[in-house]
Amino acid sequence: MLVIAGLGNPGSEYAHHRHNVGFMAADAIARRHSFSPWSKKFNALVCEGRLGGDKVLLVKPQTFMNLSGQAVGEALRFYKLGIEDLIVLYDELDLAPGKVRVKTGGGAGGHNGIRSLDAHCGKDYRRVRIGIGHPGNKELVTRHVLGDFAKADAVWLEPLLDAIADAAPMLVDGDGSGFMNKVSLAVKPYLSEAEKAGEKADARPKAKSHIHQARPKEPKVKIPESGPMADMLRKLFGKE
Repeated sequence: MLVIAGLGNPGSEYAHHRHNVGFMAADAIARRHSFSPWSKKFNALVCEGRLGGDKVLLVKPQTFMNLSGQAVGEALRFYKLGIEDLIVLYDELDLAPGKVRVKTGGGAGGHNGIRSLDAHCGKDYRRVRIGIGHPGNKELVTRHVLGDFAKADAVWLEPLLDAIADAAPMLVDGDGSGFMNKVSLAVKPYLSEAEKAGEKADARPKAKSHIHQARPKEPKVKIPESGPMADMLRKLFGKE
């Protein structure tokens, strides 16, 4: 048996946040592979099903992100599973939107959910990092992570979640490279569309500032080289 934990925050107000993409991926897997209905257990929502030949428990901690490890650790202990039986799906700032990477172990990278899992479960579990992109400014990170996906993100987000669900049996079988390749190929056309749309938006003529439009142009006056008029005009137009 394996445990696949999707990370996020409980509650409808958080449902569409970038930070909740782990929950979204877990939901997509449950739908795609006809898992049992979600029920409450281990301070989490859980459902059971099969991926390939393996029995899988999907877990969505309801303890809020910072305490995710409590719920996941409780599930592992109940089923007497080891850290090698855990796969975690979560958002990654340092990956471009729509990119997915799989690795075993590593640091928390500032992710509080991963920090909690490391503390309660150990570090050597498989991690599926789902790119949400970085806003480019450290001061904007919290608003970015705890903000809804933009409407334009649906172009690549929905195909990405479908691809993760379709390729999930490969992940369970230990074929992380095959999983990443299949997801990448499935999402690539949609990422290209999103990139093209962004390029078109960047190429649009920028509207002139109303301040710039209202600024009067310097009068085109030919200043005599010498004489009283030349002195007066130089003072008037700031010519030295």
